[in-house]
Amino acid sequence: MRLALLAAVLFMASAAYAQKGVIRGNVYDRSSGEPIAYGTVVIAGTTDGAVTDFDGFFSITNLAAGSYTLATSYVGYDTALVDVVLEAGGIQYVKLTIGEGINLGTVEVTADRTQARTEVQVSQVSLTARDIKTLPSVGGDADLAQYLPVLPGIVTTGDQGGQIFIRGGAPIQNLVMLDGVTIFNPFHTIGFFSVFETEAIRNVEVNTGGFGAQNGGRLSAVVDINTRVGNRKKFSGLIGVSPFQSRVMLEGPLKKLTEAKGGSISYLMSGKQGYLDRTGKSLYSYASDSTGLPYSFKDLYGKISSLSANGSSVDLFGFNYTDNARFPAVDYGWTTVGGGMNFKLVPPASNLIIDGSVSYSSYDSRLGIADQDDRSSSLRNYLAKFNFGSFSGRNTFRYGFAFNGIRTNLDFVNGFDQRTNLQNSNTEIAAYVSFKRAWDRFVLEPSFRLQYYASQSEISPEPRLGLKWNVGDRVRLKAAGGLYSQNLLSSVSESDVVNLFVGFIAGPEQQLTGRDGRPLTTRLQTAWHAIGGVEVDLAPGVTLNVEPYLKEFTQLLSLNRNKRERGESDYQAEVGQAYGLDLSLAYDRDRLYVWTTYSLSKVTREDATQTYPTVFDRRHNANFLVAYRLDERETWEVSFRYNFGTGFPFSATRGFFGRQTFRDGINTDLFRSNPELGIFFSDVRNGNRLPNYHRADFAIKKAIRFEKGRNLDINASVTNAANRNNIFFVDRVSNERVDQLPILPSVGATFKW
Repeated sequence: MRLALLAAVLFMASAAYAQKGVIRGNVYDRSSGEPIAYGTVVIAGTTDGAVTDFDGFFSITNLAAGSYTLATSYVGYDTALVDVVLEAGGIQYVKLTIGEGINLGTVEVTADRTQARTEVQVSQVSLTARDIKTLPSVGGDADLAQYLPVLPGIVTTGDQGGQIFIRGGAPIQNLVMLDGVTIFNPFHTIGFFSVFETEAIRNVEVNTGGFGAQNGGRLSAVVDINTRVGNRKKFSGLIGVSPFQSRVMLEGPLKKLTEAKGGSISYLMSGKQGYLDRTGKSLYSYASDSTGLPYSFKDLYGKISSLSANGSSVDLFGFNYTDNARFPAVDYGWTTVGGGMNFKLVPPASNLIIDGSVSYSSYDSRLGIADQDDRSSSLRNYLAKFNFGSFSGRNTFRYGFAFNGIRTNLDFVNGFDQRTNLQNSNTEIAAYVSFKRAWDRFVLEPSFRLQYYASQSEISPEPRLGLKWNVGDRVRLKAAGGLYSQNLLSSVSESDVVNLFVGFIAGPEQQLTGRDGRPLTTRLQTAWHAIGGVEVDLAPGVTLNVEPYLKEFTQLLSLNRNKRERGESDYQAEVGQAYGLDLSLAYDRDRLYVWTTYSLSKVTREDATQTYPTVFDRRHNANFLVAYRLDERETWEVSFRYNFGTGFPFSATRGFFGRQTFRDGINTDLFRSNPELGIFFSDVRNGNRLPNYHRADFAIKKAIRFEKGRNLDINASVTNAANRNNIFFVDRVSNERVDQLPILPSVGATFKW
């Protein structure tokens, strides 16, 4: 009897669940057909809803049969309402379009609160092209490379040849992706510009630590860039020019998107050409010697996007990026070429969503220095990823797998005339599973990644966890952490402030020795993260975010650049630690945008002899950014940015010696030959500090609007407006101080149609 009763209860429960339905769909920009990423869709009169993903897709599940009204909103757009009739157990697809305007205040507040209360968002910042363009930009050209150092926990070592360091992680420990493809060197040598066209960016997800199991193969951080689809309604584009670069972008439909038929095909093409090496000699001759600023680059990107009537999509894309820096005795450059396919499948009769990508990319770099052997590096990468997602009420279940093949070739001669020629290959196979459950006051997101490194014959199990507690309507506590591994190395030395040449090495296959002289039990690089945080809504549009963090780098491997004899190992092992506190205060309402950040951090490494601070250990770093649109039509905008940072560490010079290289063998004339100059460094590694860094930038923008959607944007900017002499480095041989770039005024213009 009891068994029969239990069976009846289970049958009725399953039958009731089976009657639950799903409303899902996509939200698009009314004028261009572009997906609205991270907009909010709610059921009118309730708090039930969903946030769209970067494809504008949403899914609201576990709904009883009946009639519903959906309200969708996004900052800077109007609010759209649509009526939906849902049958018992049915899946109803709807397409919503919204246009630029002023959305309802109550809906906008609901959107902000819904995302804040249902997403963990630890160490995560979402950016759009609009955010990037609020920054006073060099040459009037807004760029992701200039905006990233404004975020908490991110520092750069310089304007020329600078690298991005994220919460104690070196550049090689940060995973940078473009439409799912790994970009191994995303920033040009000048330091102000990335390879990404800002106007083509749909959104950027910056995870500075504690990221979930969907991403792997890196120890520190993830920067995920996704580009827009081309305009699905009409032909449009832009042409821009400044003293630093010129750029063009064209987009339009091959098959127009209509309200009645959901399918479309569109294209987007962009190109940038840097020519500071030509304009710098006349406009900024005071910024360098007679060579001017010898930096040039060219970036090309193309994409074709296909959209079906039910929201499924396929994107084909390709890119070609080049960079060159030519000084009198130095010739450096690199080239990145690649392409791939992204897809998203929305089965009409299933709540399962499938997406993934298949891609190939190559990277080749070389460095030529007078009277020295050239350095070169090449990398080939094959990547395939497949993801599956299922939504049920407040539950989100995701899983997937990835195949990543890397082949590298590095040819390198160090200062002791020891050649390192390494040709390595590695295959990585990964699988992950992630589950998220959102209650009224609690969000739990455990995940697990299993990473197999074929060249090492080693499996790395990596559990990770994110959680949030909504203490009240305005206060939220959060935490995240996990284990991480990596098998890719870089030739860049963390002992040098300036690194032009960037080479890559797939993980070592030879037996390695640890800091204690014993053989290493693993040849993987490993780390774990522990991050906490609190979010406080001080007022509508004002949010304070505080995050303490710890990254323990339990094993780090690098190229042994101090190899003196042929028998020495090509690699060296270290451990490291990074910990600190990041604060950010954001205000974005009406015509005023304010972003303030402060970071307190300490980053150390420990080798066989001592514990020392890294060259990017900036203990205090603060940024203040404000942008204000002067008129109601938002045709005038002024912006200001100030950055303060304490000085970077460096090792002091103790003295010099003559180093005879015996280039002519036994025939070398020791009395007449001129030996190379060697340097004795201080026994205390990075025991000294450079002076503090200050920089203020200012910009004013004017938008001239013509008929039929044509605009002319004029931007006047001043970089380093106070003309402060911020030190870059000191030439140890000549004892000559080299400063960062001086005051750089500029005027740029962009015409859009």
